[in-house]
Amino acid sequence: MHVIDRRPNPRGKSLSNRQRFLRRARALVRQAVRDASAQRSIKDVEKGGDVVIPGSGVREPVFRRDPREGVRDHVLPGNREYVAGDEIRKPRGGQGGRGSEASDDGDGEDAFRFALTEQEFLDLFLEDLELPDLAKKRLASLENPAWRRAGFMAYGSPANLSVARTLRNSMSRRIALKRPKRGAMEELAQALEAAKAAGDEAEIERLTLELEKAAKRLSLIPYIDPIDVRYRRFEPTPKPITQAVMFCLMDVSGSMTEHMKDLAKRFYMLLYIFLKRRYRHVDVVFIRHTHRAEEVDEDTFFHSPETGGTVVSTALEEMMRVVATRYRPEDWNIYAAQASDGDNLGADNDKTAAILTSAILPICQYFAYLEVASEDEPDASFPHQRPSALWRTYRALTGPDTPLTMRRVRRRTEIYPVFRELFEKKSAGAAA
Repeated sequence: MHVIDRRPNPRGKSLSNRQRFLRRARALVRQAVRDASAQRSIKDVEKGGDVVIPGSGVREPVFRRDPREGVRDHVLPGNREYVAGDEIRKPRGGQGGRGSEASDDGDGEDAFRFALTEQEFLDLFLEDLELPDLAKKRLASLENPAWRRAGFMAYGSPANLSVARTLRNSMSRRIALKRPKRGAMEELAQALEAAKAAGDEAEIERLTLELEKAAKRLSLIPYIDPIDVRYRRFEPTPKPITQAVMFCLMDVSGSMTEHMKDLAKRFYMLLYIFLKRRYRHVDVVFIRHTHRAEEVDEDTFFHSPETGGTVVSTALEEMMRVVATRYRPEDWNIYAAQASDGDNLGADNDKTAAILTSAILPICQYFAYLEVASEDEPDASFPHQRPSALWRTYRALTGPDTPLTMRRVRRRTEIYPVFRELFEKKSAGAAA
């Protein structure tokens, strides 16, 4: 059997060596991917490219001779200053590696630049993220059923031929019918030749009849008969999967500055890439709102400009309308993520809290609220910083048994850490 690896070889380099390097330096490459993603634009966040890792992370163990043991003589071409026994001092300034530039961190080694494909970049970027509790609702059937082994049958495709079962049936039949073996017939032939050489007529007649009977039996009982042949049998079985839907709610009112909208779009872009890459059967519903809410497509959600007042309850009502129309809570895992600057019509806060408490949180397995703020605005933990009205409304609803999580961001560099914190894969003990 010949095994041929026909996987594409990235950039003409050895694929096996590349995969071995990624396994060995996975922690460093993963950190480099996270650092690189913080500097990228929304459009480029899912593209591959070069990442830089410290040169010390690609060192491999080597064997060196002990300089204090053994006898070694060196002949250095062009030597006019030293003789045997002289000691050569190391040059001052440490080891170079960055040209004529000085090192500000004491590390004189070059950084190692490594090119990642889009597939490798996204695998490392999203490998430890997960939707929380993605297996609580009823299981649904996959459109293309999975095939599983279901014993053997006497007919089928040659590709499904079971050689082991066929030979086992053949052996059982040959033993039951007492088919003579080749070795036994060779022994009879040798005994017949010996009897002929000895001139024993009676023994010659007996061995001749026995050899003819064995040859006839051998020809009548084949080594493999059609009744021995067996084929592997497969039958279709529904493959259970979990249905999930993620609702993305975003405030696009006039109180949202371009910086805040950019923060919200970056968060949802990460969320959309994560869901699109991680799950094949998760629906994503985009809802944007001002004083009114509407379900839109992906392009409109991320790029279409709009302005107006802020009434958060309209987005929650639109979400409930979509749930009632297409996503029964008995059949779907429902998740929601909301981004807003915290502003809301004062008279709408109680209505928003009532919809969340009575309608949305009971059917949601996870509701994440992301509040975006100006870059120069003080942090919410600042003593004199007053939380927004919407933040206070949501904070009153949080509790140990409530699937509501809240985070606040001001800068672009905070988006990815908050995103990872919200969707970090929990261990079994932590989930329990």
